[in-house]
Amino acid sequence: MATNLITQDRLKSLLRYDPDTGQFHWRVNRTNGVKAGDRAGSLDTERYLVMRVDGRYYRGHRLVWLYTYGRWPAAYLDHINGDPSDNRIANLREATPSQNGFNRRKDRRNKSGRTGVTWCASSKKWRADIGKNGKLLRLGRFDTLEAAIEARDKAEREHSAAAYIRRV
Repeated sequence: MATNLITQDRLKSLLRYDPDTGQFHWRVNRTNGVKAGDRAGSLDTERYLVMRVDGRYYRGHRLVWLYTYGRWPAAYLDHINGDPSDNRIANLREATPSQNGFNRRKDRRNKSGRTGVTWCASSKKWRADIGKNGKLLRLGRFDTLEAAIEARDKAEREHSAAAYIRRV
């Protein structure tokens, strides 16, 4: 990790974090008119909290981890409930890239109502896919939506069990 990142001590001297709300508030007056006690940061277009501290931009959930545990996350941080603006520490967990994408919200164009299940116009069948270890696995094409969803559910259960076994 780069040495010019903020430390926990510096972060705590500038900001106060409320684990029940997931929000940061400034402890000090800022030069841009922000007063001590004001809420820190703003949401970006993907609904992640972003804030500038000591001239550098940080995502809020990563600062929550540093503030709480005194270290930067090893890799990815996952918002357990899928809401990127919910920075309560109880809603954050360290994750692999695969785990991080596992509870991603479905695409707004999704017609099946299920992540990983899409309509394939060329074959006129439902297609089920899942990502694993950075690769897209095609689970097959199915005549019915229900069959495609079942294939996706089965793959999720297997993926989840394999991830659990690897962690133990």
